[in-house]
Amino acid sequence: MTAAPEPTAPAGAATAPEQAAAPEATAPTEATAPTEHAVAPEQAAAPEPAGAGANEAAGPAEATGPARSGTGAPAELFFEDLTPGRTFDLGEIRVDGAEMVAFARRFDPQWYHVDAERAAASHHGGLIASGFYTVSLFMRAYVDHVLARAAADASPGLEELRWLAPVRAGDRLAARLDVMGARPSTARPGLGTVSLSGTMFRLGPDGQPAQEVLRTRFRGWFTLRPG
Repeated sequence: MTAAPEPTAPAGAATAPEQAAAPEATAPTEATAPTEHAVAPEQAAAPEPAGAGANEAAGPAEATGPARSGTGAPAELFFEDLTPGRTFDLGEIRVDGAEMVAFARRFDPQWYHVDAERAAASHHGGLIASGFYTVSLFMRAYVDHVLARAAADASPGLEELRWLAPVRAGDRLAARLDVMGARPSTARPGLGTVSLSGTMFRLGPDGQPAQEVLRTRFRGWFTLRPG
């Protein structure tokens, strides 16, 4: 990989006119790029870094009226409602084959996601969904059943994402969200950090969970209840 160009000075940081040149500074020691690594399953969540996640430099938004959910509706769930041990049923999803393949063609065009003939002749026995399509199904269920009602802010990230079994067209999946921990945010005053665990199961003919296909652990920021 080619080295990235040296960062330029921030916009608007012009040198004052007629200012005398500063003494030449010694070059800072070049930082070593962090080594990429996978998060081990079941690893405990790391302490929340200051300013982590989306909009890391911004403070909490100023209140301009009633708290709103992630989709803009009036919020009814706040940080205080997301207590450890609480579980949310995220409903059932039927995997649409055409959508599954269209997603793969656009974002993950590996042969076992898009080439039906080759996939059928392989050990996969047919097309399997991109794992990122599967986690997108989970995300939509999370939005519909929780974030659409919750005073949610951004997320500082995830600790685990595992695809435990192939997902195929026509599968019926059930999704669930469990609250694992909650504490006031040290990086974002006015918000609380909630540790969450999400799972998806393939349902059997009897409608009961037959096989776990996805597991994820992540954190979300939620607004503290006003007053």
